[in-house]
Amino acid sequence: MMISNSVKPSLKSLGVAKRQAITDVVRITPLIKENSLPLLIQATVEGVNLVAWAANNQELIKKSLLQYGGILFRNFQVTEVAEFQQFIRVVAGELLEYRDRSSPRSAIQGKIYTSTDHPANQKILLHSENSYAANWPLKIFFYCVTPAQQGGETPIADIRKVYQKISPTVLEKFAKKQVMYLRNFGDGFGLPWQTVFQTNQPEKVAEFCYQNHIKFEWKAKNKLRTYSIRPAIAKHPITGEYVWFNHALFFHISSLETNIRESLLAEFKEEDIPHNTYYGDGSPIEPEVLHEIRTAYQQETVVFPWLTGDILMLDNMLTAHGRKPFFGNRKVVVGMAEAYSTDD
Repeated sequence: MMISNSVKPSLKSLGVAKRQAITDVVRITPLIKENSLPLLIQATVEGVNLVAWAANNQELIKKSLLQYGGILFRNFQVTEVAEFQQFIRVVAGELLEYRDRSSPRSAIQGKIYTSTDHPANQKILLHSENSYAANWPLKIFFYCVTPAQQGGETPIADIRKVYQKISPTVLEKFAKKQVMYLRNFGDGFGLPWQTVFQTNQPEKVAEFCYQNHIKFEWKAKNKLRTYSIRPAIAKHPITGEYVWFNHALFFHISSLETNIRESLLAEFKEEDIPHNTYYGDGSPIEPEVLHEIRTAYQQETVVFPWLTGDILMLDNMLTAHGRKPFFGNRKVVVGMAEAYSTDD
């Protein structure tokens, strides 16, 4: 839909400093096709302050996010990470610390992080942020400071539709058995436990594990192994829709690049590799099931190029995200908000 005046306005004539719904300076339409994420909210005049616009259009943003699962804000006046942080606070409250980590990230400012420090030549599969954990953010935000020279897109997928594409037999099995996540730390591969748990103290790790229903064991030479069993299917707390919400495919050894997988299996037993997934009873997830899940994600994947200043807002329980390999300098930062847990 278009929400604009017939004559292209200037900010001065609109008086955007006044408290008003500034919908006359934006164009709202699906980015790619009807009924598909993300929804594009694009400023049609220069200098529109995103924080001010969002503050006056919160109900529109909230309803649109639940409908589409993701909103791309484009052409707004956002030039600093501090403004991105302020925008998150306006639409979702205080930002969350990144703990129980699975991706290497560096702090940029406050609780804003690099989206990932993963090598540029490797892709990151679609996943739902922290869906392997007892707590996760309901909202996740990405801000493109500098797009890559080539590649580096953030693919997204509606996990309501992913759920609908998975066969009832597979859904029923995961609903009954859940997912077991096995992780090993300290062998020089993957993240060290000190980074994952943001502490150097084993007793703090133990406390975190007890609080978050994670079984753990310390191995020789200060190495750590953890096990956790989590649901594979979730119900969105607001819409009531069922979603495919887990890291079953993402953490499975079959998702590693072939050369990396072969190198790890040549050096370690399967139970000692950095991460793997099983059914909750410890039985292996069948190759054909993994293929079905992978296909469902692929069929729902949406990809678009980043532009400087873009902000992507995702409902983490409606939309998965990933990253394409890239060439050249790329700076995309991330912030998360609205903690939710299996106990809520």
